[in-house]
Amino acid sequence: MSEILTAPSPVLSQISKTYIFQKNDRVLPTLLSQMEEALLAASDPKGVGLAAPQIGKSLTIFMIKPTEKSKISVFINPKILDSQTPNPPNLPNRPKKRIRKLEGCLSLPNIWGEVLRSPSVTLEFQTPNGRNQTKKFTGFMATIIQHEIDHLEGILFPRRVLEQKGRLYKSHKNKKGENIFEELKI
Repeated sequence: MSEILTAPSPVLSQISKTYIFQKNDRVLPTLLSQMEEALLAASDPKGVGLAAPQIGKSLTIFMIKPTEKSKISVFINPKILDSQTPNPPNLPNRPKKRIRKLEGCLSLPNIWGEVLRSPSVTLEFQTPNGRNQTKKFTGFMATIIQHEIDHLEGILFPRRVLEQKGRLYKSHKNKKGENIFEELKI
């Protein structure tokens, strides 16, 4: 099974290369199988997305599984064509329902941060069989996609937290097995 790399692994900070489809490609099915196995094996926290760099492959591929019952969706060579810019947190007319949510990452175990992401993205990508698609995603799906695309650009979510002047947290389990979050002072 492929191991999920953790920071400061150098591949996590590299810009990924475009995946080039090959005739009778045997690399892609193997890579997708390795990624799926690693994503499904992640249990605490449960993974909702995984980018190829997280298993050491600097290629523009990621997969997501937003819920336990969801099928895995694969995105190859993704590009965000359009996104709704979230209001900065200091604007008084910010919609009340737009709040920062804690975001985590399988490559940064037990680290969480408040990240404000666009509520919707229009994404152009290729499917595993090489078909081009364009699709709009909203809500949690849009958040996961933005997080995974950051991975493809060599960006880990704490950078977004710091850019937005948010807070980072470290989690640990208490005696009851519940997650406790303590703010990290930076």
